[in-house]
Amino acid sequence: MKKILIALGCALSLTAQASGNFPEKPVNVIVPFPAGGSTDMVARAVALSMGEQLGKPFVVENRPGATGTIGAGAVKRAPADGYTLLVASLGPFVVAPHLIKNVPYDATKDFDYITIPVQAPNVLVASTSQKARTVAEVIAALKAQPGKLSFASSGNGSSDHLSAELFWQQTGTEAMHVPYKGGAPAITDLLGGQVDFSFQNVNAVLPHLRSGKLRAIAVTGTQRSPVLPDVPTLAEAGVKGAEVYSWQGMAAPKGLPADVKAKLAKAAIAAVQQPELRKRFMEQGLEIVGNTPEEFTRFQAQENERWKQLIQTRKITAD
Repeated sequence: MKKILIALGCALSLTAQASGNFPEKPVNVIVPFPAGGSTDMVARAVALSMGEQLGKPFVVENRPGATGTIGAGAVKRAPADGYTLLVASLGPFVVAPHLIKNVPYDATKDFDYITIPVQAPNVLVASTSQKARTVAEVIAALKAQPGKLSFASSGNGSSDHLSAELFWQQTGTEAMHVPYKGGAPAITDLLGGQVDFSFQNVNAVLPHLRSGKLRAIAVTGTQRSPVLPDVPTLAEAGVKGAEVYSWQGMAAPKGLPADVKAKLAKAAIAAVQQPELRKRFMEQGLEIVGNTPEEFTRFQAQENERWKQLIQTRKITAD
């Protein structure tokens, strides 16, 4: 028995020493979406800074597919040692589990949540061929032609789709949802006037708003966006309870050693507080969050319940 206890003590000592020296090799950061999108951009910027702070490369790997659930499932199955991280939008964390059957993880049990680096409100935008310039005019147009006017989204269950569903629910209106395979083609058709409206991530449409190719009507945040100071929030325009933020979160497989989690969180939070990176994100319409693991864990639970209820109430499907 004494030998067993000694061996166990040595093993625990080695484990503590290993995590105390973390990281001793490159860290793999999985982004469950294609390269070039908002989540990929955020992940690469934060990973670069974390690598510089901690002395080992944080290497981003894109594993797209199944609304982000393939990459998220791969992270769930990885060892909980801090060398595999997930950076994803709200989709895999709080939406896809309620839309897709047989998701290969339980988002409430299989991850340790580290931080949300940034968030951004969506913005209700209109094609310039549309006459509506205010939220009241959009609502009036929808009520005059129920189910006829179209709203583009980057896909079923995306934050822009859910923003539209929430807007219709809160205003008692109906419209035609037109899902695309990604934000880029949705924006292209919006620019061309093939669709009427869309709730898009602010950073995705900011250049088109500044050039006058799209019209901003309202933002979904709790306050006005610093990059669109003249655009009211939905609440200011009279639509309550439709606040939505698109956010990117960092997580790891469940069971992360406490000291490793603390080190990762500290580095990720420090990354988004660096003046140069902070300035770059904010110029793109992204808002700095950098919350603690405990705050992110509570937020994930709240968001999970909120979107579960909306998806069930509105009978939203992934098809």
